[in-house]
Amino acid sequence: MTQSVPGFATRRVRVDDGVELHAAVGGSGPPVVLLHGFPQTHLMWRHVAADLAADHTVVCPDLRGYGASDKPPAVDEETYSKRTMARDVVRLAAALGHERFALAGHDRGALVAFRAGLDHPGAVSHLACLDVLPTSDMWDALHGADAAVAFHLYLMAQPPGLPERMIEAAGDAFFGWFLDAWARDGAALPQPVRDHYLAASRAAVPSVVADFRASAGVDLRHDREDRAAGRFLTMPVSVMQQDWGAALGYDARRLWSAWAPRLRHRTVGSGHFMAEEDPGAVVAALRELLSTAGRE
Repeated sequence: MTQSVPGFATRRVRVDDGVELHAAVGGSGPPVVLLHGFPQTHLMWRHVAADLAADHTVVCPDLRGYGASDKPPAVDEETYSKRTMARDVVRLAAALGHERFALAGHDRGALVAFRAGLDHPGAVSHLACLDVLPTSDMWDALHGADAAVAFHLYLMAQPPGLPERMIEAAGDAFFGWFLDAWARDGAALPQPVRDHYLAASRAAVPSVVADFRASAGVDLRHDREDRAAGRFLTMPVSVMQQDWGAALGYDARRLWSAWAPRLRHRTVGSGHFMAEEDPGAVVAALRELLSTAGRE
């Protein structure tokens, strides 16, 4: 199994001082950027990207701190803030000749995409977020014993040192737990793909933890500042999610609607890794979104 999207070329693009992103690029036509989640790399988009490349230019980067992209030390809270990572994506697209593009993200990548939509509305024409809540809503939704499903969020929110040591001591067991627990169809993650994700995650523990730590600090602050200022997503937005609301007691559509007036929200039957477990449904939702007129 290749470690990139079959038929795509790979590029390294400088997006910040000392930071280059690794990206797979293929197809031709209107640009679409696809951002991966945890604990994955851009390879998670291999099925979806191949389909969209028939009539779109598709860009699949590894996020800062993940995969084959650079992993700068977290010198401050902004190094792995979603604001910084969103700026990376906008700079990447511009360097490839795309000043305006559609953007889709899964899991952590969806949080980066969400921030890009808020901070760079002139660059993001359409936005899709897969199986995530905005950061401030996520923390508000977690409470009591039910929050145990998100134990990793609390672990990686701790000050530097202990989380990294604990995860590095049992990297395959830690990252593999999520690949097993979050997939409804384990066959969607064949062994070569699983091995790739585990190897990439083991090599990125400090930056992965820094990414999650930012969500308990600077990212939460940015979301709350935007909510207080009345900022929202102006572009068409598509959200696909599992029905976590039933277990945790929140209305996902209502929470997303507060941020995205032009929202399409779908509850899906696949597991968390929907771009691999049910790529046809993801492609259909993205194509529907891309057919929608942009800012009115």
